[in-house]
Amino acid sequence: METGTIVVTFVPFTIDILSDERRIFSINSLGCMKYEQTRIKKAKGVVGSILSWATSPFRSAATENSEPLDEEEEDETDAGEEMFHTHKDSKPNGPTSVGLDITFAGYKHVYGIPEHADTLVLKSTHDTEPYRLYNLDVFEYELYNPMALYGSVPLMIGHNTQQTVGLLWLNAAETWIDIDYSTSDAGSVARLSGLTEENSEFPVVNTHWFSESGIIDAFFFMGPTSSDVFLQYSSLTGTTPLPPLFSLGYHQSRWNYIDEEDIANLDHEFDEHNIPVDVLWLDIEHTDGKRYFTWDSHKFRHPEEMLQNVSRKARKMVTSVDPHLKRDKQYSVYSEAQSLGYLIVDRDGNEYEGWCWPGSSSWLDFTNPAIEKFWAEKFQFTQYKGSTKDLFTWNDMNEPSVFNGPEITMHKDAKHFNGWEHRDLHNVFGLYVHRASVNGQLLRSDNCCRPFVLARSFFAGSQRYGAVWTGDNAADWGHLKISLSMMMSLNLVGMTFSGADIGGFFKNPDEELLTRWYQAGAFQPFFRAHAHLDTRRREPWLQSAVHLAAIREAIVIRYRLLLYWYLLFFKAERSGGPIMKPLWVEFPSDSETFTIEDEHMVGSALLVHPVTEPKALNVSVFMPGSDEVWYDFNSFQLYSGNQTLNVPVNLLKIPLFYRGGFILPLRERVRRSSTIAPDDPVSLFVTLSREGNSKGELFFDDFHSFAYQKGHYIHREFRLHKGSHFTSRNLNPSGSFKTSAWIERIYILGLQTHPTSVILSVAGSDSVRLDSSFSHEDKLFIIRKPGVNIATDFDMVIE
Repeated sequence: METGTIVVTFVPFTIDILSDERRIFSINSLGCMKYEQTRIKKAKGVVGSILSWATSPFRSAATENSEPLDEEEEDETDAGEEMFHTHKDSKPNGPTSVGLDITFAGYKHVYGIPEHADTLVLKSTHDTEPYRLYNLDVFEYELYNPMALYGSVPLMIGHNTQQTVGLLWLNAAETWIDIDYSTSDAGSVARLSGLTEENSEFPVVNTHWFSESGIIDAFFFMGPTSSDVFLQYSSLTGTTPLPPLFSLGYHQSRWNYIDEEDIANLDHEFDEHNIPVDVLWLDIEHTDGKRYFTWDSHKFRHPEEMLQNVSRKARKMVTSVDPHLKRDKQYSVYSEAQSLGYLIVDRDGNEYEGWCWPGSSSWLDFTNPAIEKFWAEKFQFTQYKGSTKDLFTWNDMNEPSVFNGPEITMHKDAKHFNGWEHRDLHNVFGLYVHRASVNGQLLRSDNCCRPFVLARSFFAGSQRYGAVWTGDNAADWGHLKISLSMMMSLNLVGMTFSGADIGGFFKNPDEELLTRWYQAGAFQPFFRAHAHLDTRRREPWLQSAVHLAAIREAIVIRYRLLLYWYLLFFKAERSGGPIMKPLWVEFPSDSETFTIEDEHMVGSALLVHPVTEPKALNVSVFMPGSDEVWYDFNSFQLYSGNQTLNVPVNLLKIPLFYRGGFILPLRERVRRSSTIAPDDPVSLFVTLSREGNSKGELFFDDFHSFAYQKGHYIHREFRLHKGSHFTSRNLNPSGSFKTSAWIERIYILGLQTHPTSVILSVAGSDSVRLDSSFSHEDKLFIIRKPGVNIATDFDMVIE
């Protein structure tokens, strides 16, 4: 067991955190700890002292001035106010920033701090702007840029072959992070570590964190494994609750499906072309003049009937419910909020007014607990007229987006509950909106049904409330490629239920790009196609036959694997770990995986390398693990690990591989939607390890309620030993969930010889010889109709 030590030095002030006598973190070793004191403005100037930034070791432009400014100097610099273009920030407390340097000792790679459209491994900012965390409405964002985007999770993870560690900078104000990769001979870490000349190349990552306001509140996670870090972080901020199964299926959206007839046709076309789908989405145009919780009375005259028609196929719908309110006295949500004093106010105490989709708008102050309850009640069927239990929610624009505000967001000196300035809590505002909407869905179901709410803006802890996505991307190959590193970064910091708009929100993808995006998106946790109002319709059946076939196949693979996805989310709720994993999470000692960002794991059993280049004829796939074996998803060809393969591809080919040693639950009967036949049979796909062993699990419940939290679920463990003894055992012996679902087939991949018999044994019944077949070419052994209920213990001998 590793032991930890904290060493505090008072002059100069530093803190060093050691693990088994190895220095892991050094705090303030570069002397960047600074804070600016709150000051009270007077008629002239500002009284009190100010501590400004020290000369930064990360850049040469900074200057040091730690001397107090006298009143005359303060007047001249006007430090109490700031202009951003035409927007004035009154800064009633003066500058109030805080900062600190933290060094990762012994590390060459750090990850996390999303959201940025950038590489998986965080880059040095020595010659660029720092990484910025400030939730903003940024459309068609630039790639490979440290600029701020829609969400902020100030968690950084360091990984090397010996240990994984994490650092959470818990501050919701605008935050910047400088990163400098260096070696020990560059500064004080070498001296503090007592390293000899021979260790002069000891790597370090110097980071400098500074926030506009708030306090220094840092948490250090010592691992030592990545699984430990994920669990430690999630014990503080929470995990993603198990979502309802339908939300893991395919979602079809665009801005906007125009009316009830359009929705009916959309619903019909999926059936006509034999494509499964679970959720149909309506963007802002479905409302009465962008008044949320309403319907356009001409285009959606019978919303409840429309929803019931969609629900007949066990499909759901989602409508956008944004946090800005149209300033209209006849709009009941706004007028009631105004009369109760529930709206954010400006620096002068007047109702804050800005511009958003409805035109002149105001914003509810979601930081007020009473307002959270007020908002939640709006989801009640008696208040959201025309809604049903199968209608779910999309919180867009929750940064908040203010079209005529500074940087398209709210003024920093706007006032919230208990006098907090917006600058103090900006990055957490979207979380409050997300939480209030989730509470609304819980309220309407009397806490019986799991909610589904998608939000664009997020902060550390938003994972507790559901799904997020990467915002307004564009239909180009670069945005497809960057979505992989963005998704992996989000998963590393706990935002497991995340995705990117399939096809790109802006612009019109050609058929190849659209097809490749579906093939990539089918292996990301949240799987939704979405498009801008001005784009051409791009539903799958509008593509040529060959592209339609490829898109349909990608969606069908998603549905065949849906029980595996469901299992991964069940386990992630307990562990806080990622679902879409960088390779290094599964192969922590393989340094070659540390920078790979064009392929990823889905759980522990699947490796996928999406095609992200146009007209690709082949892709280079790294197969990790010197002791691993891998199987091509389609051809079943066997490959050894620790090599790079040149994999030929065509339009239908997704470079996807089974990892040897695992057992995956499959649904072979792909229906119109995920839950239309919940008791359909289950098949098991078994891939042998090099030693001939395999293991896997199945999680099964009612797919929608919270009963699983009371133990009402089936959780099975399957094992195959030496290719000959298959067992099914109960991992939830106190569970009481019942189902008629049974095991239809068992596929075993990797046997070298044809078994002669399969004998099934179930306690209390006679042993049964099962029908089977073997392909010498594929080395695929198929056991047909074991016929046992999925909740039954059984043994199977393969001779």
